[in-house]
Amino acid sequence: MRTACALVLFALFAATPASAQKIDVSTIKCEEFVKSGKDTIGNLLMWLSGYYSGEDDEAIIDFDKMAADGEKLGKLCGENPSLGLLTAAERIMSK
Repeated sequence: MRTACALVLFALFAATPASAQKIDVSTIKCEEFVKSGKDTIGNLLMWLSGYYSGEDDEAIIDFDKMAADGEKLGKLCGENPSLGLLTAAERIMSK
């Protein structure tokens, strides 16, 4: 199961376009997040997972937790499209 999850997440990140982009995560609303496409959603989930991990010395990616948090975040954002992404992520991903 973990291997399958890791492969799915890897496929999401490997499909990211090569063009350079800058995203100000503090300005993204939930509606934009939900409609942004699987590549951007995957990248944002990876970034949010690292941002909220809170462990400076830990170099572990918990794909199961990231997937579970992503599902919760998608549900919350779907129900609250005007909510800021960081506000929604704080509710779900902060310790």
